[in-house]
Amino acid sequence: MRVVLMSYGAEGFEDLQAACESAGHAPVAYVCAAPQGRAAADELLAAMPPGPDLLVPRSPRGLALSLAGYEPDLVVCYGIPWRLPTSVLRAPRLGVLNVHPSLLPRHRGPMPVHWAVRHGDEETGVTVHWMDEAFDSGPVVAQRGGITLPDDLAGDVVFTQVRATIRALVPQALALAEDGFAGTPQDESLASYEGSMGPESAVIDWSRSAREIHNLVRAYRFGLFAVPGPLALVRGKWVSVLRTSISEVSGVRMRCGDGPLWVTESVPVPARDHWLAST
Repeated sequence: MRVVLMSYGAEGFEDLQAACESAGHAPVAYVCAAPQGRAAADELLAAMPPGPDLLVPRSPRGLALSLAGYEPDLVVCYGIPWRLPTSVLRAPRLGVLNVHPSLLPRHRGPMPVHWAVRHGDEETGVTVHWMDEAFDSGPVVAQRGGITLPDDLAGDVVFTQVRATIRALVPQALALAEDGFAGTPQDESLASYEGSMGPESAVIDWSRSAREIHNLVRAYRFGLFAVPGPLALVRGKWVSVLRTSISEVSGVRMRCGDGPLWVTESVPVPARDHWLAST
């Protein structure tokens, strides 16, 4: 098949490229959907294998015309921030597949692993689905769970498992797509959608439950935030909370809405109002 890959940067393309190669397909083009300047484009070019072209559009508008020139059978997306218009979805002969790191229909949206942790899920996984004009709602082509989310987790360990699952699952999805599999419709009654974790999640509200606060701290451990943990007033000082414990351990005992929580690791931060003003 003539496959075009669309992703956010070098790491995403590495996983999609490896999956395509293991399935016997050589991508004809890359589309970087979230360019972060010339340095990022240069890094991507350096990491690309010889052969495919690199397209760096500013928006989805006009992308359909660019894709048409490659006569793609299939476009495979991972981690793109755009809702693709019908013109792009119809450009490839078979359609557009999207790789989403959650067990859809649960945790649609841009930060699915973070939200799985925040909701206290015991595991997550990867879903490959046909893309439609909504976010993460198209029929499921292939899905695999088994990525555990232990209480004391490390983001790099989890995302290493996510990357390995993508590389194993996408070839299966490519074969099904090539055979004309229309996918299994998602159960909308089980669907959830969460957006980004913005400033409203950045400060701990001690009136909430201990488990809810604990999971918020765990979610921040994955990064993507200006500070390494949510901010909190602990013993009269603003800190970034890195680790907490539901059970009694050595640390600062804080009273939550339904009981105690122990802050076991934190770092000082500037005053809360100053930090929020900079975000």
